[in-house]
Order: sequence, then structure tokens, then C-alpha cells
Amino acid sequence: QVQLVESGGGLVQAGGSLRLSCAASSGRTFSSYAMAWFRQAPGKEREFVAAISRGGTSTYYADSVKGRFTISRDNAKNTVYLQMNSLKPEDTADYYCAATLAIYRTSSETHYKRTSTYDYWGQGTQVTVSS
Repeated sequence: QVQLVESGGGLVQAGGSLRLSCAASSGRTFSSYAMAWFRQAPGKEREFVAAISRGGTSTYYADSVKGRFTISRDNAKNTVYLQMNSLKPEDTADYYCAATLAIYRTSSETHYKRTSTYDYWGQGTQVTVSS
């Protein structure tokens, strides 16, 4: 079991930046979990944003955020981050941190991007980008 708490959301103008954080508390070592960020806009399904492997050596991004967002993790601080630059109004959504133990050495990029791969979810943090 792992508890995830997101922070760092807010209101920002288009072109601006935000850094989201997700703090994890668990009986297991944080580096046991692969981590991801998803987002959900009003009236839309939850969608993948970015994921990072246990050790942080592999990262994956949705095409819509590639080159603008960066996922990273600090296993010593039990925290995963999402640096969001060049924000657009279409980035407006609730952003959710997610964790999973079900990632293996042979796991594909597709596996990292599936909502169903992740067993643990935070409560979300709201990001609003004004035009």
C-alpha cells in the first residue's frame, strides 16, 4: 500500500510554468514503484501524461506534452515531479500521480501508459491555464 499526495497545482497564464510534486508514503521502498502522471479534463477521460521507471532511467511521455513536460523522481525524498513548461490552455485538467509495482524489466512503453497498470492514485491537483 502506498499513499500519494500531489501538490503544486494552480492558475497560470499560457506560456508559463508549474512544477507538480507527488509525495509517497509506503511500507515498501519508494524505488519499488514505477510512477506516472495522468490528467483528466472536465467531461473527458483520464489520460496518460508521463511515466518514469523505478530507478528513473526510463521516461515516457504523451505526444501532446513531449518537449514541454519533464518527469523526474528523487527516491531519497520519496517524491516524483512533473515540470511543466510552455503551458497551453488545453493542459487545463486535474493532474493525478499514480504508482505501480507491476512493472518489469521487459515492460513495454504501452504498459507504462495504461491507466490499468497503476494500482495506487493520489487525489489530484488542479491546473488551470488561462489564455
